[in-house]
Amino acid sequence: QVQLVESGGGLVQAGGSLRLSCAASGRTFSSYVMGWFRQAPGKERELVATISWSGGSTYYRESVKGRFTISRDNAKATVYLQMNSLKAEDTAVYYCAADRSGSGLFGSWGQGTQVTVSS
Repeated sequence: QVQLVESGGGLVQAGGSLRLSCAASGRTFSSYVMGWFRQAPGKERELVATISWSGGSTYYRESVKGRFTISRDNAKATVYLQMNSLKAEDTAVYYCAADRSGSGLFGSWGQGTQVTVSS
C-alpha cells in the first residue's frame, strides 16, 4: 500500500485555476497507475483523470478535457492535477488514488481536498 496526501484545494472564482498535488510515500510510486477522482455533495464519486506509470498515457472524463491536465513526477513521488477554466460544476472533494496492478482497481486513497468554484 502507498500512503497519499492531497493538497492545493481551495476557493476560486469561475474561470480561475488551481493545481492539486498528491504526495505519495514509499519507493514504488513509479509502479502505480495514478488517478484523480471527485465527489460533489449528493453525487457519486467519479473518475476525473488517470495517468500511466511512465506518464505517457492519460485519460480524462469528457467534461474536463481541454481544461484539466494530469501529470506526475516519479522522482518526487507526486501526481498533479492542473485545473484551468474552472466551472461551478467542478466543485467537489478531489481524491487521488493509486492502482498497483493497472487493472482499474484503485486500492489506495488520499483523504481528499475541497475545491469550491464560485460563480
